[in-house]
Amino acid sequence: MKPMLRWLSLVAVALVLLQLFFVLRIAAMLVIDPQSTAFQRSEVWRIATQKDTLRWRQQWLGYDKISNHLKRAVIASEDDGFANHDGVDWNALEKAWQKNVKAEELAARAQARMAARNPPKAASKPAAPVKPVKAPKVVGGSTITQQLAKNLFLSGERTFLRKGQEFILALLLEAVLSKERILEIYLNNVEWGEGVFGAEAAAQHYFHKTAAQLGSYEAARLAVMLPRPKYFEKLPNSSYVAGRAALIARRLESAELP
Repeated sequence: MKPMLRWLSLVAVALVLLQLFFVLRIAAMLVIDPQSTAFQRSEVWRIATQKDTLRWRQQWLGYDKISNHLKRAVIASEDDGFANHDGVDWNALEKAWQKNVKAEELAARAQARMAARNPPKAASKPAAPVKPVKAPKVVGGSTITQQLAKNLFLSGERTFLRKGQEFILALLLEAVLSKERILEIYLNNVEWGEGVFGAEAAAQHYFHKTAAQLGSYEAARLAVMLPRPKYFEKLPNSSYVAGRAALIARRLESAELP
């Protein structure tokens, strides 16, 4: 029993020390701009091992030098409650959970219907395999703060342990940093294409202008790309991006800045 208690105590101490390490890292961001994120470092490794050349664009801009259109567009598209939540939007998370459960139930029913249409046949004639139903898309309900926490410190794996750490980091970011600073760090580090990170690099890459010069529709197009930037980078004339960007552009004025 004692060895088990000793082992559990060591694990608890290690977890406390890990959280303290994260607190110190976040506190340093009050005055120091983070030069890279965990996600960016993994991307550098991936690109360096798969490509002949490493294309990398990133330039830090202060909060006031980033177009308000882009700030509003990202909030409207990614997290419309950003100015008011504590790092985790619990209502959005509950809705996402319910949507995922419903999608899984529908997928299970569809699978059962397909199996019923193809009942087992005689042993001499084996039944044709039932084509599996495509797994439903999982909706995460992550806030901008959660996305920043994941990009700054965590891996891309999807586990309950990683998600729990993401929640803790989001709450720590909100406790230590201002909303403006969180949004500033996010906009300077978020991915907008392969090797394209931050608002300034994205504005130059797609529109050949600075992030301060972005108009409302240009900002909306960039915001729409965020969930799948590499995918949409290859489809610059996507009808989905154009339609969704037009919708986001009309919602800019209602997006609350911190």
